[in-house]
Amino acid sequence: MQSVAEFDNVGLRYGTDAETLSDISFKLFPGSFYFLTGPSGAGKTSLLKLLYLAHRPSRGAIHMFGQDIVTMPRARLPGFRRRIGVVFQDFRLVPHLSAFDNIALPLRIAGIAERDLLGPVGEMLSWIGLTERADARPATLSGGEQQRVAIARAVIGRPELLVADEPTGNVDPDMAVRLLQLFAALNRLGTTVVVATHDIHLLQEIEGAQMVRLDKGRLSDPTGSLKYPPRPLVLRS
Repeated sequence: MQSVAEFDNVGLRYGTDAETLSDISFKLFPGSFYFLTGPSGAGKTSLLKLLYLAHRPSRGAIHMFGQDIVTMPRARLPGFRRRIGVVFQDFRLVPHLSAFDNIALPLRIAGIAERDLLGPVGEMLSWIGLTERADARPATLSGGEQQRVAIARAVIGRPELLVADEPTGNVDPDMAVRLLQLFAALNRLGTTVVVATHDIHLLQEIEGAQMVRLDKGRLSDPTGSLKYPPRPLVLRS
């Protein structure tokens, strides 16, 4: 089985500081679901940045979708990034665009005709409970509403890999579970999902999800789950 992502002895260093990530080796398999955990400062966000191609490693090899991205020309990276959906911890919504237009942005970039946007964007707004706020700009939305828009924007294009950094940190527990259901539904369609979270309760919501733990920049994998394809996922009722 070809992996979605494969890290081999990867290290990441910012400037001349000590390595933030050291000796990271793992594979992420197609259609799998992973929770990335660890204490603050463990390197979770840095690992996610490598996964969504915001940084290149200081050493080691990374293959994404079967391609070596360490030596890949920068001109080819944007095409690869379009295969990855990202939910940022700080939302990164376009401030002058409405909630509707922020969610529609990936589809427009992909060349989808305007007449074909209303259906999928409307469904996303309904799912996240913001139909009545479709015309609202980010500055008028609460933190939780902005997070929901950011999530809808990340998943609307059905990416092959979804990377989410603390996606439920600004929503109430009921909405957190609802958003997790959205991730699980996308996963059932074949998307590989990686969710970084401090919320240990979320880890119990999806049966068969794998846990990846970072501690002081090093990967902990006591069960060997990163070496073998996980079991099919079942959302707990």
